[in-house]
Amino acid sequence: MKRIQPLVLLLLLAAGCSVNPYKKTNKVYKTQAKDYARTISENPLPVGADSVPGPPYWVGTINFNLRKPNFVIIHHTAQNSCPQTLQTFTIQKTQVSAHYVICRDGTVHHMLNDYLRAWQAGASRWGNITDINSISIGIELDNNGMEPFPDAQINSLLHLLTKLKTTYNIPAANFIGHGDIAPARKNDPSCLFPWKELADKGFGLWYSDTTNVKVPEGFSSLTALRIVGYDVRDSSAAIMAFKRHFEQDTIRHWDSVDQKLLYNLYRQYE
Repeated sequence: MKRIQPLVLLLLLAAGCSVNPYKKTNKVYKTQAKDYARTISENPLPVGADSVPGPPYWVGTINFNLRKPNFVIIHHTAQNSCPQTLQTFTIQKTQVSAHYVICRDGTVHHMLNDYLRAWQAGASRWGNITDINSISIGIELDNNGMEPFPDAQINSLLHLLTKLKTTYNIPAANFIGHGDIAPARKNDPSCLFPWKELADKGFGLWYSDTTNVKVPEGFSSLTALRIVGYDVRDSSAAIMAFKRHFEQDTIRHWDSVDQKLLYNLYRQYE
């Protein structure tokens, strides 16, 4: 028997180590995607009921394309590792998912085609939009919610956001957090997330210098929060979400400083 060369042996060992543990769930993904593709390609059934006449033949328009995402929702996983999150998103009973998962070391897992609807936003609202899953891309950052976000992870996130913004022409204001759209239920990403760094690069809005800002008499904080997009039915939760996003502070009570910041931002949404 011929001796196996050391390099060949190393390659064989590496190949053995790279076996995908998600082979079975990837097969389920492909099957479901094919089922949806088959549904989309079917001719719409002719409409005809009671006294409403059906058409003599089907006519399909040639003017259409795929629906495109218009928001990006950023989350932290509230779990302890990337493998734990990947497993969570590949178990049917959890009923949760995201388009992307970014690990602490910057590794990006693209788990769902951008044109498909992930189950990431849950019961949420932004402005008058109540079905955010249908128009958004969900990005989960591997973070337990109590730790800083590593540079490698944020760097990968910025690269990904640049691609998404360019590909889908997503407005800067439409990069928001899970806690923004579900203030009474969620707090992710946490107060440690670098929203200003993202805003400086065009992902999300930010306030400018408020030194000389004069808040007009009669200015309503709740009205301004609603115009920005927050669900103010739970006013305390909406205020907390705003402070978590723009001030990284959920302890200090609402005061004139908050009023100035909110008024400054509100003017960008008018």
